[in-house]
Amino acid sequence: MTNRTVGIRDLKAQLSEYLRQVKDGQTVIITEHGRPIGRIVPEPESKEERIQRLVESGELLWNGETLQPFEPVGDNTGGRLISDIISDLRE
Repeated sequence: MTNRTVGIRDLKAQLSEYLRQVKDGQTVIITEHGRPIGRIVPEPESKEERIQRLVESGELLWNGETLQPFEPVGDNTGGRLISDIISDLRE
């Protein structure tokens, strides 16, 4: 994603053009007298859009079904933390 800097006057004069650039994924940084005062950023992808993009690119294999929750295989009923137990086992 690229950034574009624009003064308020230029932004007002060419708002449609800068909004088109935002739609294309660019961030527009708004300045006043050369100092940044705000930015217009593209709307982030929804979870569904991101999953679909990953499936289409081949980075994710998914059949579209929701994963079912599962129960833990065991309970830690002792007074020690699991991380301490693992640390001891590694030594």
